[in-house]
Amino acid sequence: MIRILVLLFPIVAFANVQESNAEKEVLAATHTWRQAMIARDRAMLDALYAPGLDYAHSSGKHENKAEAIEAVVNGKDRIESLELTDIVVTVYGATALVKAKIVMRLVSGETATTLNLDVLHVWIKNGARWQMVARHSARLNP
Repeated sequence: MIRILVLLFPIVAFANVQESNAEKEVLAATHTWRQAMIARDRAMLDALYAPGLDYAHSSGKHENKAEAIEAVVNGKDRIESLELTDIVVTVYGATALVKAKIVMRLVSGETATTLNLDVLHVWIKNGARWQMVARHSARLNP
């Protein structure tokens, strides 16, 4: 029995290293998403979003990939800042969940609004990169 455990240990240790790398990759993709949202970067959002994206806002509105990109790039609201905290990344093979709190400052004309959100992002491994396939958010009390 001891011999079996000794033989399995390197496999388990290797799996943990792979998972750590996947978590780091998903966290990096999340931070790239943040930057793309602030910069209104159409090309970057297009690369980050999976074709079947379901992007749910705290208002209950759902957008597909094209709608979500268009709303950021040409929408009336501009994201002035977007800060993520309490980030937890959980990887399940080629799928990852990112749970976080977001404080987002939106500017629309002369009016600024701050949103406090609880979000869940679902990422899938598509070839060599991670893409967001779903997002859900809920407003938190300030």
